[in-house]
Amino acid sequence: MTTVDERRAAPPVASPARPSPAAAVAAAIWAGVAAVIALWWSDTATVVGTAGWLTGAGRIAGLLCGYACAVLVALMARVPLLERRIGSDRVARWHAMAGRYTVCLLLAHIALILAGYAAQDHASLLHETLTVVLDYPDMLKATAGTVILIAVGVTSARAVRRRTGYEFWYYVHLLTYAAVFLAFGHQLTLGNDFNGKPVATAFWYALYLGAAALVVWFRLLTPWRLNSRHRLRVESVHPEAPGVYSVVVRGRHLDRLGARPGQFFRWRFLAPGLAWTSTPYSLSAPPREDRMRITVKALGGHSAAVAVLRPGTRVWAEGPYGSLTADRRTAAKSLLIAGGVGITPLRALFETLPGEVTLLYRARRVEDLALGGELEALARRRGARVRYALNGPHGERPDLSAAALRRAFGDLAAYDVYLCGPHGFATYVYEQLRAAGVPDRRIHHESFEL
Repeated sequence: MTTVDERRAAPPVASPARPSPAAAVAAAIWAGVAAVIALWWSDTATVVGTAGWLTGAGRIAGLLCGYACAVLVALMARVPLLERRIGSDRVARWHAMAGRYTVCLLLAHIALILAGYAAQDHASLLHETLTVVLDYPDMLKATAGTVILIAVGVTSARAVRRRTGYEFWYYVHLLTYAAVFLAFGHQLTLGNDFNGKPVATAFWYALYLGAAALVVWFRLLTPWRLNSRHRLRVESVHPEAPGVYSVVVRGRHLDRLGARPGQFFRWRFLAPGLAWTSTPYSLSAPPREDRMRITVKALGGHSAAVAVLRPGTRVWAEGPYGSLTADRRTAAKSLLIAGGVGITPLRALFETLPGEVTLLYRARRVEDLALGGELEALARRRGARVRYALNGPHGERPDLSAAALRRAFGDLAAYDVYLCGPHGFATYVYEQLRAAGVPDRRIHHESFEL
């Protein structure tokens, strides 16, 4: 690791970070689970025999699955409170967890209900399945919704996602809305917990209409308002390093967006081959009144096509999102650790974070250091430090162990650490930081991966 500049600014006292509402949101979700179980409990007098136990368990699974569907849709709505205060990566993990619970509860509901009905009617499982699907009201639509939800679950598995393109996964994922819509009707027409119970029915409608309203407002109306007001277009594209390009986007009154260094937008470039895909890219410089900049590494079809965007191309953006901002800062000193193209949000923070700031930039070669000239100029101007962690002459990787980090930076527990980079890199560095004594609350990171 080499130091570009060792001058330091006088460290002011840091203000405490704003508390995250994550605990309150999680508590509200679990309170909803308790309410759903209470709904079943209040409507169930006794459970008798094997058929009764199977059917009762199937009803509980079905109610919880219906509730999980509403939570799943709400977490897809990109609500700013969640995306900015809790963090997009944590919301994504919650969404992925809710998806797994939904599919598991769905399969349990189907298996238990059909087994219970078959035991009650003394019929075969195949006969009961055909009877339920073909003869019960709204069950054909519910079956179609079930098939879609299972397909979404399968394509969301990490092993499958590695073998499919982002665009394919994205559009299959959007079918979740259709699946929930198709399955909603049979919950009310066949659910014993709702028949003749206006309060329970009103609660269920409010749950689903509330989730739908969040999606309409934050995924349709809010982006439309943003883009009609700010009129974004590509101004220029220029290379930063091999396979890495910066895109400057021009617009009107961009200061009113409220975007902050460290945040990202979801970008849709209205050019051939790109218009149907929305992809998250971080701001790589503090936003200005009339310009924003992103820096993209060509890792797939969409990101590679960004390099050949023409000036004047219309841009559709959603955001800003993310909580990797100065609001997380609690200490007077900050250490920014970037791996590869993970430098993009940290470059913006490096310019704007108050106090004593040090940047560690991991790359294979000097040629791969995107934005390196800017970083050195910023370091000289603000009296900060930049260190590079590059491969050795024979390809050996630099030592980023806990001991090496302590030797390089001293008492790491005194720093707020902002971390961004590929998943494997970020996971390893996080573990070493924890081993070096950095509290978890002072390691700030976000990932776009589910």
